[in-house]
Amino acid sequence: MDLTFHVQTYGCQMNKHDSERVYGVLENMGATAVDTIEQADVVIFMTCCVREAADVRLYGQVASMKNLPMREGSPLHKRIVAVGGCIGQRDGEKLFEALPHLNVVFGTQNLASLPTLLLASYNEGTQQGEILKTSDDFSSTLPTTREHFWAAWLPITVGCNNYCTYCIVPHVRGKERSRAMEDIVKEAQHYVDAGVKEITLLGQNVNSYGRDLYGKPRFDDILEAVAQTGIERLRFATSHPKDLTDGVIDKFAHLENLMPYLHLPAQSGSNRVLKRMNRSYTIEHYRELIAKVKQACPGIALSTDIIVGFPGETEEDFQATYDLIDEMKYNQVFSFIYSKREGTPAARWDDPTPHDVIHARFDRLLEAVARGAHASNQTAQDTDQLVLVEGTSKRDERMLVGKTPHNHTTHFPLPENKTLDDFLGTIVNVHIDEAKTWYLKGHLIGQ
Repeated sequence: MDLTFHVQTYGCQMNKHDSERVYGVLENMGATAVDTIEQADVVIFMTCCVREAADVRLYGQVASMKNLPMREGSPLHKRIVAVGGCIGQRDGEKLFEALPHLNVVFGTQNLASLPTLLLASYNEGTQQGEILKTSDDFSSTLPTTREHFWAAWLPITVGCNNYCTYCIVPHVRGKERSRAMEDIVKEAQHYVDAGVKEITLLGQNVNSYGRDLYGKPRFDDILEAVAQTGIERLRFATSHPKDLTDGVIDKFAHLENLMPYLHLPAQSGSNRVLKRMNRSYTIEHYRELIAKVKQACPGIALSTDIIVGFPGETEEDFQATYDLIDEMKYNQVFSFIYSKREGTPAARWDDPTPHDVIHARFDRLLEAVARGAHASNQTAQDTDQLVLVEGTSKRDERMLVGKTPHNHTTHFPLPENKTLDDFLGTIVNVHIDEAKTWYLKGHLIGQ
């Protein structure tokens, strides 16, 4: 059967990795990936439920497909629509009630079941749903089709045990489980042998790796072991401050292929709010960690997550967060207005703060974020940077785009006699001529 499919992915890096596995299992059954929904016989939505906007978007997109015509030459009489990821895990077969033309629902624990569910829905003409609460398998054991040949996601843990009061992730990803160290290193070596330039280690709480297997976190050992495979660039996401040990910080000083970039979510600058969030650290401890990281790796680039408008946040609480952003000069800040998630403790808490006050605070925070990012980028002005080329600018196909070791997005012209294929996935030397707020501009050296 000449079957085509399209995967629409929302959310975190773990969702992107899961989508690569969906590509792998569907291509393994003979289906062909296409770029648009209109070309697809099967459409899979890999969803995120961290914020309410994701639910609204999913419902709107699935509903809009009800009357979308089939592609010419399709072997199916109607398009098959599937929802997976975190919304699939959270809502399960309840989605069929809200979206009657939805065909398949699956969760975060059973990607391997997708081909069976799709075939059953097609052959029987029925809605098919399967949600597993837990699984002993890791999706990394499934076939994969990576989005980029030069980069690979490498999950080392799944799930989370922290139960922050605002977060739905532990409820949809399950309890924290670590992969065996030898399996992780074997997969990393496979990527290196295949020519991958950059590996990103993944986990909802990546630096707690090994607590369930070995009785204590051994993330520093994983960093050392994966670095020894010879990978050119090593990154990781996402860390929790309570598990950022001195051993992990020390790796920034001694592993040359561990990139000088750390994403360390603060969420708030107020101890009162952090306690209500169940974050298990104080802002003083957070500052101490950042000081240690900067001492181990001078010039390291930092990013963070911030929630504005958490229930009960006062002007004083917000000012503490604002002051933290102004102080740290983060390279990047992922800032969000609090979104109530049913099933979490914070969803039951009333907040008398007017929405316009929360939005005004958010806008003020964005101004501080921009100042900090601009200041951070100035450190690259008039320097030579090794840039991993990831593609071309959306606005100008003659402008190459890539990332420095510090994760700065960098733009530089494509030489007249060259094409993107000459540079894609390679690491080139770029002199930085301008340091903007959100990106760098430069030119190739020696071209």
